[in-house]
Amino acid sequence: MPMPKRASVDDYFAQLEDVQRPHLEDLRRMSLVAAPGAREELKWNLPVYVVDKNTNLWMLQNFTKHCSLRFSPDFFATQKAAVEAAGFDSGAGFVKLPYDRELPTDLLESLMQARLSDHEASTADQV
Repeated sequence: MPMPKRASVDDYFAQLEDVQRPHLEDLRRMSLVAAPGAREELKWNLPVYVVDKNTNLWMLQNFTKHCSLRFSPDFFATQKAAVEAAGFDSGAGFVKLPYDRELPTDLLESLMQARLSDHEASTADQV
């Protein structure tokens, strides 16, 4: 069954299933705290945290039994070992977060901070 079309980021969160809501709302709060200057934008029908003109920091994804925090594959490759050491599955650019497990908030906050540092370093290189 395809995901329903969302009208906005708020609409995305409003249409979540009950099992999805706690994890994704926690990820939203964490994202807004980690990157207070980021904009929440709906891209690919999903919430994306964006800075500067159009730099995607990370994206939230919902699935039936898990959600994901997704980064660019190049950035995430540098973080994948920490995710696996914490006992979470991952793929090319994302950490898989089952709804029946507690969110690893320390790990996720660390990933967000690492992505922000990576972005700041790449921006400094362009100056």
